[in-house]
Amino acid sequence: MRTPIIAGNWKMHKTTLEAKALAAGIVEKVKEAKEAQIVLCPPFTALGAVAEAIKGSNVELGAQNCHYEDKGAFTGEIAISFLSDAGCKYVIIGHSERRQYFNEDDALINKKMKKVLSSGLIPIFCIGETLLERQKKQTFDVLKRQVLHGLQEISLSDPLKLVVAYEPVWAIGTGVTATKEQAQEAHRYIRDLLAGLWGSQTAEQVRIQYGGSVKPDNIAELMAQDDIDGALVGGASLEIDSFARIIKF
Repeated sequence: MRTPIIAGNWKMHKTTLEAKALAAGIVEKVKEAKEAQIVLCPPFTALGAVAEAIKGSNVELGAQNCHYEDKGAFTGEIAISFLSDAGCKYVIIGHSERRQYFNEDDALINKKMKKVLSSGLIPIFCIGETLLERQKKQTFDVLKRQVLHGLQEISLSDPLKLVVAYEPVWAIGTGVTATKEQAQEAHRYIRDLLAGLWGSQTAEQVRIQYGGSVKPDNIAELMAQDDIDGALVGGASLEIDSFARIIKF
């Protein structure tokens, strides 16, 4: 039985004080929640404050990105050791906004995945198709390319050390959510791809989240699907009550 994982991606929102208040509010609201693992991914500047706010709670810390080198002349980048030092257990890799706005391709994402997995942190590996790709019936082709290239030459010894997030780009921040049937179909396909890489026993234990306009009113039907193991939540994770309701799906 896979333990669901609900992660809040705060993106480029919240100052340090705002992040600390939001994290503290979430901790208070979900302190009795046992339905899922809970992860907060604030901006880099707020990692320390959020780490302090969630200390001793059932909420864990994640980051939104990292570099694939340990250190060096990479102005503006963040090393995995910095994230570990801040208390992170998870890091989002390959989010569609990184792919779209910062030209991250599958090869770069693969380098980051290898580094994260070797570091002991758990990557939340994001994949998903654009609206045009879905309209052209290329969804499975895109997912296959992103999975096989992004996870190329990676051996997964522990299925709990990887989280996959299926985020159809056309559903992120648009208010449009994939139907439960669309989401389940994509998740099953992804799990079958993972089985081709590492065997069905490992694939059945890897958690696959859904992301894309997840809200309190659609989380239950998504979580009822056989292959959906949680959610990567954007806007709704910026409000204490809405995120708490999602966590208690």
